[in-house]
Amino acid sequence: MSAALIALRVLATIAGVFIILATLMSAVRTVILPRGVPVRLGRRVFRGMRVLFDLRVGRDASYLRRDRIFALYAPVTLLVLLVAWLTLEFVGYTLVYVGVGITPFRDALTASGSALLTLGLVHPESIGATLVSFTEAAVGFILLALLISYLPTLYGVFSRREAAVETLETRAGSPPSAVELLVRFWRIEFFDELQLLWDRWEGWFVELAETHTSFPALAFFRSPEPDHSWITAAGTVLDAAALTCAAVDRPRDPRAELMIRAGYLSLRRIAAFFVLPFNPDPDPGDPVSITHEEFDQALDRLVAGGVPVKRDREQAWLDFAGWRVNYDTVLLELAALTQAPPTPWTSDRSPVVTGARLRAAPAPERAAPEDRTAGDGQAKDQLPPPAARARPRPGRKGPARRGAGSEGGARGGRRR
Repeated sequence: MSAALIALRVLATIAGVFIILATLMSAVRTVILPRGVPVRLGRRVFRGMRVLFDLRVGRDASYLRRDRIFALYAPVTLLVLLVAWLTLEFVGYTLVYVGVGITPFRDALTASGSALLTLGLVHPESIGATLVSFTEAAVGFILLALLISYLPTLYGVFSRREAAVETLETRAGSPPSAVELLVRFWRIEFFDELQLLWDRWEGWFVELAETHTSFPALAFFRSPEPDHSWITAAGTVLDAAALTCAAVDRPRDPRAELMIRAGYLSLRRIAAFFVLPFNPDPDPGDPVSITHEEFDQALDRLVAGGVPVKRDREQAWLDFAGWRVNYDTVLLELAALTQAPPTPWTSDRSPVVTGARLRAAPAPERAAPEDRTAGDGQAKDQLPPPAARARPRPGRKGPARRGAGSEGGARGGRRR
């Protein structure tokens, strides 16, 4: 055997082993590892399938058609991901078979396919090739078992997420509205029990951040009803809490403030995982997608529904915008990413940015956030250093807002 042929077989074996191990690590990180670690293979598969589904939907499709087609996006892509794993293992083991001396290349392909699918078409003669065929059959079973075990976990989390989304229809209508939620609670004399709602959704947001980064495919699983969505439900509850804190003339509700904090931290972490652009350290004076006129209309609806509203509407607007700026961009970016149904204040508009848009880094490890408070208890967390992304600044309506507290410190109380 020539030296060149020996070198070729060694290189084939090294390349094959590398492909096999890389594929196994991709499967382990996707299915087993309990943290949000981006997986390059999975990301490319989902992006590639997204292009195909976008082409299938077309540019001018109605929402119902888009929803009907994209309901299959996540399930089909998971199956394609399994096929991608098996295909890469097939290629990797083919190279290993070449390395252990099975020639010509067609025989190596046959041996690899036979072992991976446990067909028993080929019986290797050498001990080395026999051991390789055993490991390939085992790897094929492992990949299949991983996906099978992955699905019950996925659908269990999905069911818990959708249970909360479904109950929101009775409280906030369909599509959900923050104003409708507050008016309904006031009319049935249940306004004092909003604290229970804030507590439940705080826990919902905590679970959302953990599950939708550990199992990112969940973000693309659509609700059973076309007009329901986890991201529009999140936006409705956050806006309802922000209106309660900023504009409703009731005693201060710390549980609503804690829920808002849990909500925007959750949405930021999901957005960072998907590498969506947002400012991780917004200033209270930054513009938001809600206009002053829309806010005034919302207050008019609250007054018409009997909800007591604070007299100083300008201060209420400043406080509301100070809360909304924490989650405004990530909410709208995630709504666009997931093809959310048309919903007021969430999926019916585009993000508003000032100066540079910052891209959050989807690093698995985050430094301890720096807590800063401005306005009526609104908080901001700093994520890892992002990269800048410039976008134009559109005009908006409404007064300018004062900045946050000093760097590294906190400032409570209402802005004057």
